[in-house]
Amino acid sequence: MWFNNDELHYVWKEMTGDVSISADIKWVGKGLDPHRKACLIIRQNLDTGSVYVDAAIHGDGLTSIQYREIEGGITNEVQSNISAPQRVRIEKEGDYYSMSIAYENEELKSSGGTFRLSMKEPFLIGLGVCSHNNDTIETAIFSNVRIELIKSRPDSLKQVESTLETIPISSFDRRVVFHTKSHIEAPNWTPDGKFLIYNSRGLLYKVSLEGGEPELISTGFANKINNDHGISPDGNMLVISDQTETGHSMIYSLPFPGGEPNKITPLSPSYWHGWSPDGKVLAYCAERNGNYDIYTIPFEGGEEIRLTNAEGLDDGPDYSPDGKYIYFNSERSGIMQIWKMKVDGSDQEQITNDEFNDWFPHPSPDGKWLAFISFDKDIPSNSHPPNKNVILRLMNLETKEIQVMAKLFGGQGTINVPSWSPDSERLAFVSYRLK
Repeated sequence: MWFNNDELHYVWKEMTGDVSISADIKWVGKGLDPHRKACLIIRQNLDTGSVYVDAAIHGDGLTSIQYREIEGGITNEVQSNISAPQRVRIEKEGDYYSMSIAYENEELKSSGGTFRLSMKEPFLIGLGVCSHNNDTIETAIFSNVRIELIKSRPDSLKQVESTLETIPISSFDRRVVFHTKSHIEAPNWTPDGKFLIYNSRGLLYKVSLEGGEPELISTGFANKINNDHGISPDGNMLVISDQTETGHSMIYSLPFPGGEPNKITPLSPSYWHGWSPDGKVLAYCAERNGNYDIYTIPFEGGEEIRLTNAEGLDDGPDYSPDGKYIYFNSERSGIMQIWKMKVDGSDQEQITNDEFNDWFPHPSPDGKWLAFISFDKDIPSNSHPPNKNVILRLMNLETKEIQVMAKLFGGQGTINVPSWSPDSERLAFVSYRLK
């Protein structure tokens, strides 16, 4: 269905199913309210506090997909790293929403940052313009407006897309750093706060927080690097988990920003996860004699020390910033939950006790917060697969209150490793989409 209109303030149509709406958007008038908004909207209803999702272009060029998840709740957004496009599309596929954008004479492409939100059928789809200044009337021209039903395709015919994002703990408004049709995983934040490190297809890359093209990090012979890697507290060294030599993951060190790897763990499989704040000790998950447990080893090499011995999987160790504790996830209670222990393995204590499978706890550098990822309880407790409905959650370590930061399509690769900003204000993660 097509709309051809020179000027629209509100147009609504009742819809069901998977659907998209796209349009060229042009503001009339310059130098007016920078917060004005022209948008393509999917709403539950026309009530003021309705659940909704919109793809919006603001007067200052900021382009984002915004949403209110619950009736009368606050609005959050996923900000694109592309400013002031000419054409925008919002897409609803099941409970997932995404945005595509294009400049003049370009094809629409995904802006990244898919999220999950439930909306009942039927719902409303349409267009809107608003000003945040009561004394100003804003006008935008919508042209080539098109509403299309999205045809369902099996996942086996789709390709994975990845979005590297950051999210502030103050607002949970996400920001796209880098979007790609390749599969990327597990961001680390550099200690200077300027770059993110991630792995893709067995290699490591560095990308600026401002965006741009990623830069390959030289890792010598290691070309089967998995998503368990990290940066030393002083920013001078990297550790990687790589299986090039034997086909089983072992832990290596190398200079940052690149160089020849040096083996640390002689036994395999070993998967790095945490670095002590003084830079002297590594914590990792390893399988020995058929059981996965938490181990530590000196960064300079030596004998490994086993810290856990519970039946089932213990994984994801990460140090508290004071160096006194190690947080980890364990299925010893029958479901995967977050635990902590002293660095010698004593005083093991369960931290979460809920209906989810909780994985990969990461304490913030200031010691106030704990970020982790949660899978639905129907996922086996000893598994953290890709391409699942997951929740990125945040615990206040003083009050133990847990908040939902984002509902994602993700899992394996989203936050396997430490990914806090040095100032403890933001978290980096990867979300995915099958397209």
